[in-house]
Amino acid sequence: MFPMESVEIYIAIYFFILYYNRYYRKMLVPNAKEPLPRYGTDKGDGMKKTFLFISAQYLPTMGGVERYTYNLARKVVSQGHRAIVATSSLEGLPLHETDSSGIEIFRLPSVPFMGGRLPLLRLNRKMRETAAELWNLPIDFCVINTYFYPLSMYAASQIRRRNIPAIIINHGSAWLMTGNKLLEFAGRIYEHTAARLCRHYCPHFYGVSAAAETWLRTFGISAEGTVTNAIEPGEIWGTCSAHSWREHLALPENAKVIAFVGRMIPEKGVGQMIAAMEMIRKEHPETVLVMAGTGPLLDQYQQNPPSGVYLPGGQPYPDVLALLQQADLFCLPSRSEGFACTVLEAAALGCPIVTTATGGSPQLLTTAEHGILLEDMEPATIAKACIQALSDEPWRRHASRITKQKVLENYTWDAAVQQLYRAFRLY
Repeated sequence: MFPMESVEIYIAIYFFILYYNRYYRKMLVPNAKEPLPRYGTDKGDGMKKTFLFISAQYLPTMGGVERYTYNLARKVVSQGHRAIVATSSLEGLPLHETDSSGIEIFRLPSVPFMGGRLPLLRLNRKMRETAAELWNLPIDFCVINTYFYPLSMYAASQIRRRNIPAIIINHGSAWLMTGNKLLEFAGRIYEHTAARLCRHYCPHFYGVSAAAETWLRTFGISAEGTVTNAIEPGEIWGTCSAHSWREHLALPENAKVIAFVGRMIPEKGVGQMIAAMEMIRKEHPETVLVMAGTGPLLDQYQQNPPSGVYLPGGQPYPDVLALLQQADLFCLPSRSEGFACTVLEAAALGCPIVTTATGGSPQLLTTAEHGILLEDMEPATIAKACIQALSDEPWRRHASRITKQKVLENYTWDAAVQQLYRAFRLY
């Protein structure tokens, strides 16, 4: 739930973004009255390229888009190119640095609006200086992740003025739900406006999955292809810790573990998953649910956790992977996904999957042999699917084996970066 339960918040943003780029063109870009020449080398000449990745939020903030941006940028660097990430500032972190992977990071001064979920660029001298430093770099190609952030709209306007080849990658596949109908209606107006502005500046849209591509049609946009989410299998196996969750939680030997990994927000089906556990434990009383993640719902459920539900909060990434490796089942009853990293990670670690038919999950779980796709987010539906999976150990072994193989063959960062190159007609 948003921290402010009023439609005024979206109405204010709606009118703000109508003038956002017009004002920033004057304030943040010196001598930007005419389109600027594109910097960098010509495409397809085999020379080193500079890729600019736009992500409104970035590491150390942990989320699907943040990790997607990092992994794609890191793969570009490993292949001899230069990667720059432009994101929103975070307290205590420098505005400009290069990380251990060789990725150059620009953190544009921002206000953490709506609890940080919608960062807004500041209108001050430091912003002007940082933006000028960024846009004076020799950028060959730009990748904008998501269309609805003010940073995305601002970046789209700047690449248009500099004639920099760019694509926008969509990571969503449904409307944001808040439980407030008026707020949701205002949110849809905002998303339509944001999509329209981005399309005006950059008409080339892609998705992280077929579902993300289809969702763009809601805004009258036809996607040109996919730059899929992916994993680095060897790194996942090497990063996975030896942390024993069964010992840590003092679980009995016969306990069956269902893992949930994700943000503790309504869109992820947190409440429905917890409600389903009561029905699951009637059939399998030895079953426990371990929910690893942070978010606004965590405190609410930690205060009085239901029987068999463990809420350890945010965990180190290696321990999260250990949870997926040791669990008997992974369940993500999310309402909207582009292509959940955790689904790919669970598959790579041999954990059978139950999830909603959102985002890229139907592409991965193409048959009932690969995994179980939920028809809806109702607790009874979730419980029925989990009981079915927990009652069929041969199915779990078979599903984990063939789905793991499918991920290793089709969803690696090597494959994803080739899709990115093809989008820019490189190589």
